[in-house]
Amino acid sequence: MATMATTLTSSAKPTFLENKSSFYGSPILSHSQPIKSTSQQNFSISMSASTLPYNYDSFKFSPIKESIVSREMTRRYMTDMVTYADTDVVVVGAGSAGLACAYELSKNPNINVAIIEQSVSPGGGAWLGGQLFSAMIVRKPAHKFLDELEIEYDEQDNYVVIKHAALFTSTIMSKLLARPNVKLFNAVAAEDLIVKEGRVAGVVTNWALVSMNHDTQSCMDPNVMESKVVVSSCGHDGPFGATGVKRLKSIGMIDSVPGMKALDMNTAEDAIVRLTREVVPGMIVTGMEVAEIDGAPRMGPTFGAMMISGLKAAHLALRALGEPNALDGSISGVRDAEPAFVLASIEGEETIDA
Repeated sequence: MATMATTLTSSAKPTFLENKSSFYGSPILSHSQPIKSTSQQNFSISMSASTLPYNYDSFKFSPIKESIVSREMTRRYMTDMVTYADTDVVVVGAGSAGLACAYELSKNPNINVAIIEQSVSPGGGAWLGGQLFSAMIVRKPAHKFLDELEIEYDEQDNYVVIKHAALFTSTIMSKLLARPNVKLFNAVAAEDLIVKEGRVAGVVTNWALVSMNHDTQSCMDPNVMESKVVVSSCGHDGPFGATGVKRLKSIGMIDSVPGMKALDMNTAEDAIVRLTREVVPGMIVTGMEVAEIDGAPRMGPTFGAMMISGLKAAHLALRALGEPNALDGSISGVRDAEPAFVLASIEGEETIDA
């Protein structure tokens, strides 16, 4: 299996400590500085005919057999399924929290990360802001994560604005999915959990379209993916929302899932980060699924808590795996982090009142 996994990648892996994170106050230096506004800048693109890579009048593709295309897709996907059938971390849900978690985990080349996303299009609700508007609002100091990702924004006093939410989602996905220790399985649903001796030990998977049609077809058994840690970032209640914690309740591993309370941005974002934690052995809950299990308020169209909750979940997973992490000070410089980021390392069990 190791041989199969390495045939697709040959790039050298950096050490985890070389990948500094804004989570613990050491943002990566950006080549594109945050901007106050793009409205006053004049953008121009010049094109020289001598530098064009193609002659469009006589353009012709190299020949290929259709079977080669089929074999390439199938071989690579099956290799990934074999490789990630037993992995370190499974992140269920590729919204903003899940993507942030997987991004942070992927900095450690010793950790293999599988991302399960039921939609064909990962990103969750992070492709747009509130009410289908374009802009994404991120409250400070979570903007330091945007600096690390080299995403430009319009800076205000206590918050920043990305001109289109898709800039965040497309950027973090492109950086994350380029890493050799990550695989996104989209259009795949987590139908159930693997639980052994009171510990979550992986997920039960199926094609999302199969999961949605169990009542229209005869029995269609699932597949499995074992892992040392499961991070559940399934979002708030919905057809595929909060499925991790709802399943924990149905099998008696937790007592209740009270659901999120009414909107309160200031209370909600702090609570989501603070209450991100390992809720049962082997399973960490992050993002809006935290509000479902703790009865915390919803925050509406602000995204900083999703990002920082995801980063915290990654470090909880690293700690569970015995790897350097920002929660116990095993990464140099953590204790000197800004207070707002130290807040993210505080664990709590209490339910938040709206």
